[in-house]
Amino acid sequence: MCIRNTPSLALSRQALRDAMTRNGGWDTETIFNAELALIELIVNAWHHAGTPAPIVWFSILDQTLRVTVSDESDALPQPRTPSGLAETGRGLQLVEGLTDGWGVDPQERGKTTWYELDSDS
Repeated sequence: MCIRNTPSLALSRQALRDAMTRNGGWDTETIFNAELALIELIVNAWHHAGTPAPIVWFSILDQTLRVTVSDESDALPQPRTPSGLAETGRGLQLVEGLTDGWGVDPQERGKTTWYELDSDS
C-alpha cells in the first residue's frame, strides 16, 4: 500500500494498523512498535529532510512487514547519541530498537528510509 502526500500521522498509523490486522499474525505490541517506527520516519522526513509530503509505502510478504518513507533530501540520516537531557536525537535509535532492521537507499532525487519487522519478533 502506498500513501502519497502523507496527510497526517494518525491516518498513516491507521492505514498501517489496518493492513497488519487484515494480514493476521501480528500481536498488539508489534503493531504498536511498527506505528512508532513509522511516526519517527515521517517526522524525520518533515523536520530533517524538509519534505512536507513524504511518500509512505508498506508491504507484507511472508509475514515480514517492510515500511518505506521517501523524501526529497539527499542528506542521509545520521544516528546520534544525545546527552541524557536532550529532547531530540533518539529517533533512529528508537527505530533500531523497535524493528528487525532499517536502512537508507539513496534515490536519483532524495532517499528512501525503510524498516522491517517480522511477525514472530
